[in-house]
Amino acid sequence: MYKNKNDNFNDRKKKLDGHKDDFFERENQNEKDIIFGRNSVAEAIKAGRPLDSVMVAKGERSGSVPKILADVKNAGIPIKEVDRKKLDYLCGHGNHQGIIAMGAVKEYSSVDDIFKLAEDRGEPPFIIVCDEIEDPHNLGAIIRTAEAAGAHGVIVPKRRSAPLSFAVAKTSAGAVEFMHVARVTNIPQTLDELKERGVWVYCADMDGETFYSANLKGAVALVIGSEGKGVGRLVKEKCDVILSMPMKGKINSLNASVAAGILMYEISKQRDT
Repeated sequence: MYKNKNDNFNDRKKKLDGHKDDFFERENQNEKDIIFGRNSVAEAIKAGRPLDSVMVAKGERSGSVPKILADVKNAGIPIKEVDRKKLDYLCGHGNHQGIIAMGAVKEYSSVDDIFKLAEDRGEPPFIIVCDEIEDPHNLGAIIRTAEAAGAHGVIVPKRRSAPLSFAVAKTSAGAVEFMHVARVTNIPQTLDELKERGVWVYCADMDGETFYSANLKGAVALVIGSEGKGVGRLVKEKCDVILSMPMKGKINSLNASVAAGILMYEISKQRDT
């Protein structure tokens, strides 16, 4: 029977489309970022290796898995229950034994590290807060611009945020190596702590004052919202000032990393005057 030469391609495309999310997640990970197998994951946790998350097969609680998950929880590492097929795909069908860990390309800093850097430079703190930025390319671009604009650090949430993966490092063009990135449990609570330490908190949203007229000097934290939803309601309520960006075209919003870049350089300009 005659078979069109494109049939094999179409078959492969159908299979790929069925695993689209897994494909992009795997593409965004360096092989060294994925640790699989119960002993390997347990040893990584024991050694204090910086991990972004641990994925466990749904319903898997046999053998040493409960003890590993308890250690993961004690270490404050997010746990995700996923389909076993996803684990198969992410580790190239290796013997993952129902559990894998996603390693970070560098160790996370603390909020105190960010303040210490500002103090060492003799400058008021300049901090970028990412509220659920889940696209690794956006996070990498934000880190890159933050480093270039003179920010002292970037704060991200433990959950619903892109991890410090190979894709983030690559998009940041190496800036991730020079930028403090702190991971916190609760963004609204962290904003309260920043304000207690004398930092004014600004966020970008459509219903605020035009950023051209805002006084952005002094100790500043800039909150950038997620790609789809923008800044969350609870986070916005914690902000001192809401900034808007004038839109003269037919599109009423900008990519998160582009908006962040414009605002960061406005802050940088005002800090220099």
